[in-house]
Amino acid sequence: MNILVTGGAGYIGSHTVISLIDNGFSVTVVDNFCSGHIEALDAVSKYENKKVKVYNADFSDINVVEDIIKKHNINGVIHFAAHSLVGESMNDPLKYYKNNVAKTILFLEFLKKSSINHFVFSSSAAVYGIPDNNPIDEMSRLNPINVYGSTKLAVENLLAGMDRAYGFKYISLRYFNAAGANKSGLIGEDHRPETHLIPKVLKSVAAGENKAVVFGNDYPTNDGTAIRDYIHVDDLANAHVLSLKYLIENKKSKSSVYNLGCEKGYSVMDILRKIEEITGKKLKIEFAGRREGDPAVLVASYEKIKKELCFEFKYNIGDIISSAWNWHSNHLNGYIAT
Repeated sequence: MNILVTGGAGYIGSHTVISLIDNGFSVTVVDNFCSGHIEALDAVSKYENKKVKVYNADFSDINVVEDIIKKHNINGVIHFAAHSLVGESMNDPLKYYKNNVAKTILFLEFLKKSSINHFVFSSSAAVYGIPDNNPIDEMSRLNPINVYGSTKLAVENLLAGMDRAYGFKYISLRYFNAAGANKSGLIGEDHRPETHLIPKVLKSVAAGENKAVVFGNDYPTNDGTAIRDYIHVDDLANAHVLSLKYLIENKKSKSSVYNLGCEKGYSVMDILRKIEEITGKKLKIEFAGRREGDPAVLVASYEKIKKELCFEFKYNIGDIISSAWNWHSNHLNGYIAT
């Protein structure tokens, strides 16, 4: 089976490419490298001893996509390509709606014309906004509070409409907090700028600074810091492959949406103490005010994907931080050669 991965040079995309190859798929990546890294795909090719086919192009370039589909006989698509910075989305909503929604409409329209009917969409827990209850299940109220989350929900709504109207089969995966790095140590998280807690602190430790900033210590939680649900990026990647296999292998497959989290929350202070334990370094912790729109608790229910696709996560929070530390301690500048 031949799979097209958009945004396959990104953090989650590159880990999913490894999982696809491990599961016997032939992979073609299209990425414009505005935030992805060709070095990640080079590392994947080295690790798998199998060259990944890569096109340096935007996923909305229909001429390129048409060439890929014809040349490589594409059977299914995993769509990661998107802008994903929450703050930037609020400052430049047009950029986000153009890239995440308008371009995806063009892309989906072409896939429909090409009779490609197996589609896995990279969505986000941002579609929920501030939840009424935790853990959050897929029937929880959808009320995104930022533009990024709104663009993800817009595509989910489009996909649901395409399923009703055309029988277009898809699975939308709503991520909570992806973290960690592949067991090979060859690929990991390298966002620029880095906004996520675990890699941001580990980068500081790797650089010898040992600094951590905590936004808000007055939440209604046990230690006053916000609680989040973390899932290992390899578990996340495997869930994409599991979803794709379900769509391809079941003639009566049904479109669906699933949460991807571990149904276990950790406070910011829990994470920082675990980082200290794993790295052996004492952190210099600075407390700052809450960030606007940050809920006190975000924890996923993953019962639906567990029941319907038999998904189980393999890695715990210690595995997540240990694998991330292995990556950052050996890649002080990310994918840039040291």
